[in-house]
Parts: sequence; structure tokens; C-alpha cells
Amino acid sequence: MAHPRGEEPGGRIAGSGAPRGPYGGEPRPPVAFGATRRFLRALPPLIILGGVVFDLCTPPAYTAAPLFSAAPLIAAPFFSRLTTLLTGLAAILASVGLHAYNRTLSDVPSLTETLTVVTVSALAMLINFVVRRSGERLASARVIAEAAQRAVLPMPAERIGGLQCAARYEAAQADAFIGGDLFAVQDTPHGVRLLVGDVRGKGMEAVEAVAVVIGAFREAAEQEAALEGVAARLERALTREGTRREGLDAVEGFTTAVLAEIPRAGGVVRIVNRGHPPPLLLYGDGRVEPLEPAEAALPLGMGELAVGPDRADAWPYPPGATLLFHTDGVSEARDAHGVFYDPAARLAGAVFPGPEELLDALVDDVRRHTGGGSTDDMALLAVSRPTAGAPERRRTMPVVPPGPVAH
Repeated sequence: MAHPRGEEPGGRIAGSGAPRGPYGGEPRPPVAFGATRRFLRALPPLIILGGVVFDLCTPPAYTAAPLFSAAPLIAAPFFSRLTTLLTGLAAILASVGLHAYNRTLSDVPSLTETLTVVTVSALAMLINFVVRRSGERLASARVIAEAAQRAVLPMPAERIGGLQCAARYEAAQADAFIGGDLFAVQDTPHGVRLLVGDVRGKGMEAVEAVAVVIGAFREAAEQEAALEGVAARLERALTREGTRREGLDAVEGFTTAVLAEIPRAGGVVRIVNRGHPPPLLLYGDGRVEPLEPAEAALPLGMGELAVGPDRADAWPYPPGATLLFHTDGVSEARDAHGVFYDPAARLAGAVFPGPEELLDALVDDVRRHTGGGSTDDMALLAVSRPTAGAPERRRTMPVVPPGPVAH
């Protein structure tokens, strides 16, 4: 039974039900921008009104033209074309009306001020056009990026080989989907095999490397009898990929990865760790055990520097236990004082109904630790061995919009 939602004394996670991330769950809860947006909507007319009051209450030598010019510039990046146009017209009319009221409409300084407001209003319309075009392109880019991410990094099924699975990809920047973190789960004749990794670099080059690693894993997981053989195939695939690249990537390209194998018979998990943060084994009574490798190994892509072949380590994997794999976006997340996040310590003592609730609570806890600002992407994969008679859980996938959504 899960503890109540929240955080236990001592900084440990006490429950689940945290908001899900943008990939593999419900969207993140929006930040409360209501008050800010209301203020921005009221700001242009308030500036124009303030300019009118200022002009009426000061000697003719003082002018409110800077305020009238500022109003359409403020409206341009935040509002529609019509609102920007109306704001500019209101500023021009206020300037002309005040000069007519003061009987200075034909004076050269007054004409210059009015012309300045007209010019700035026209510039505001141009800025509004550029911002709107950029926003539409950015919205399209987001949809394309998410589609590419889902194609390269598909979500695993909820149940694979009798195990319950959940995955999450949390981008460091809001609305960003492309990154170098990866995960994959595959049911093979040798048992369920899993991969979690982190490709050096960002952007499309990292996504290309992710596609290479996952493609090689899908093939090798089916064909290789031993987990060490899968790691060797991934090494060769990255080596071939490195020969196609020029410059720094050809020399320093690498991928940290952890591969796991859960045989169909026997409660055991075998792991090959290639320079990746160790997975955690969460027992049904709340105990947490980091699965540290017996011998440290270099990341994939650096096999030429290795001193020996890969060797898989084995641990008991009893019913009711959950394996948690994560990238360094979790373990290297820092708070305001520079303290790293310790997932083993934070999860100790907490019990969750399933892998979905575990990942929800973990993502929420990392956000609290960092104050909502993470500097690296996070890939999370949780695999639970259900106890006998455990009810089957179902998960609903988010609906991807067919096209860009205007904001």
C-alpha cells in the first residue's frame, strides 16, 4: 500500500500521483500565467492613459510622446495583429488629440512627435508580423520534433513478458523533445531485454546516434544469446557510426548505457553497465539497492580503450520488486546550493502501486529538488515484477495533436 502523497521527513519521497511529463504521460501542469497575462493586456491602454494624464498635468514643454510610442511596441510581441493595430491607432489619436487640445498641432515639434508615434506604430505592426510567423514555425517544429522523437524512441508496452513497464522522457527545456537520452524494452527468446543510455551531445546529431543505438539493440537483442554479445554489437555499431563523422565527434563520440536481461525462468536480472548511472532495485518493503557493477567499464564507443571484455553481473529480482533505470539528468540534478539529487536516498522507504506511480513521484521530486529548472534531459524506465494475483493495470496514452496549436 502506498504512503500518502507528499514528502516524508528527512527528504524522502512518500507517495505518488505527481504530474506526468511531456513525453509518455499527461502534459505538465501549466504555470500560472493568468495574472501576468492580465497585466500585459492592461499595460498598453494604461500607458496611453498615463500619457494623456501626464500631458494634461504638465507644462507644454513636457511631452508624453515616449509613452505613446511604447504602447504599440509592448503590444506587438504579445497580442494579435488587430490588437496591435488598435493600440497604435489609439496612441496616434491620443497624440494628435492632445496637440489639438493644446493648440500646438501645427508646430514643428508637435508634428515631429506625431510622426514618431506613427513610425513606431508601423514598426510595431512589422514586429507583430515577424513574431507571429516565428511562433507558427516554432509550433510546427515542436510537432515535427515530437513526431521524430516518438518514431525514434517509442514508448514500451505496459506489459512485456509478464512484467509491468513504464517509461518517461523529461526534456530539460519546456516544449523540447529532441535529446540524446534513450530507452528500449524488447521481449526476446532469451527473456526481456532492456536498454537505457545517454548519447554525448544534443540536437539532431544526438538523435541520429540514438537511432543507431536503438536499431542495433533491437537486432542484437533477438540474435545474441548472451547480454555481453548485445553490448559488443552496440559497440561495433557506434564504431561504424563514428567513422562517418568528422571532427570532434569522430574522436570523442560515446554513449553511456546499461543493458539488462530478465530471463523468463528464475527471479534474477543480469546487467552490463557501460559507464552509466547504476540502476536501482526497489523492494516491496521500501528497501532500495543500487546495482553497482563489480567492475567499472567504459561507455560504448570507447571499446578500444577497454582492458577486458564485458561481464554481466547478476542480482536477485523477487516478485514485488521494481527495477528503476535513469540517466544522469536525475543523479546530476542540483538544488540551489549545488547539492546533487540522490535517487536511492530519496526513494528509500517509499512504496508505490506500480511503475507509473514511481516515475510520477520521482519526476515531481526532482522538480522540487531543482526548483523546477533542470539543466539536462531525463530518461526513466521502471520495470516491476508483479506478485502472484496482482491485478492488471492499464494506461492511456496522450493524444498527439494533428498539427501546430496556436498560442
